[in-house]
Amino acid sequence: MSKNKVNKVVLAYSGGLDTSVILKWLEDEYGCEVVTFTADIGQGEEVEPARVKAQAMGIKEIYIEDLREEFARDYVFPMFRANAIYEGEYLLGTSIARPLIAKRLVEIARETGADAISHGATGKGNDQVRFELGAYALMPDVKIIAPWREWDLLSREKLMAYAAAHGIDVDFAKAGKKSPYSMDANLLHISYEGDILEDPWNEPEEDMWRWTVSPEQAPDQPAYVDLTYEKGDIVAIDGKAMSPAEVMEYLNKIGGENGVGRDDIVENRFVGMKSRGCYETPAGTIMLKAHRAMESLTLDREAAHLKDELMPRYAKMIYNGFWWSPEREMLQAAIDQTQQVVNGVVRLKLYKGNVIVAGRKSESNSLFDEAIATFDDDQGAYDQKDAGGFIKLNALRLRVAARKQASNIR
Repeated sequence: MSKNKVNKVVLAYSGGLDTSVILKWLEDEYGCEVVTFTADIGQGEEVEPARVKAQAMGIKEIYIEDLREEFARDYVFPMFRANAIYEGEYLLGTSIARPLIAKRLVEIARETGADAISHGATGKGNDQVRFELGAYALMPDVKIIAPWREWDLLSREKLMAYAAAHGIDVDFAKAGKKSPYSMDANLLHISYEGDILEDPWNEPEEDMWRWTVSPEQAPDQPAYVDLTYEKGDIVAIDGKAMSPAEVMEYLNKIGGENGVGRDDIVENRFVGMKSRGCYETPAGTIMLKAHRAMESLTLDREAAHLKDELMPRYAKMIYNGFWWSPEREMLQAAIDQTQQVVNGVVRLKLYKGNVIVAGRKSESNSLFDEAIATFDDDQGAYDQKDAGGFIKLNALRLRVAARKQASNIR
């Protein structure tokens, strides 16, 4: 599809400098009508100003949507049932938001009769892959316009000059005080890249962090929190029922107050390069620890071990943008089946950046049998003599191999 055949495009629009420039650039380069879509997924900033900016630029179809509950319920919570973590550290905060945004982009394209979608992801990062894989999976023939892969506005200075030349309203005074970091935020995390972080030897500056206090400045008294689980999902905190988004907002707050959730990672991007990023994920850090504690009590050993074997594959699928793939959906079905028994309460102690399991219980599904596990007299619940035969059977192949080796030496 050539540029002059694009009639209408749906743009993922934040109202900031980049997407405001993209909006005007699309109109000029493609001669098309632009529909804007702005999602509130818990980034902690007002999204309604994007409507005013879009209207000022002459946009007629403007979508502003609160997707916080859908994001938490249908994306974050299913991911945490799998205990997903990429390369042992990254809790996939940016990755898991992209399939939802891609879904809404193509849904709005259908609703408005648009034949293209557009995003502000650069040609160096993972997000372009995630947005576009999701879009193609849901709307195979959609046209995707990625300006960063087409234009020559490859610096902030060039973007500012373009905005000035085309009358794009930018708060230049505020823009001059913009954070030097490339940041992404949602209910699950906030990420930081760029500036001094581009040297992996540099320690992050303390004033960079926005959600968490440093462990050194956290309270000297621990905070306790009880999380109630039903089928692998948190449904209440300290006995109070909460929606998925409310759970995450609460845990972000109490976790951040206690210095929980900071991470500094060098990760392998799907596009091939290594990238250094810093992350604040208070709720996610708490949720991962608590969920594993709940599963330790209620999940069968082999099911738990198989989940742990599959988890890196599952996490990689999400990181690389394959949320809408058949293999992810297949694994999700298997994971969700295991969660039928993950019911109970986990008590956590939050203290100076640490998340410590202080207790766990399940009235309905605990597989912990004190009568068998006790170090005291178990009244015949477990016959210790059985262990001898068990060990010998498991040692049989080792003994045969050892005998053969000894005979060969002789």
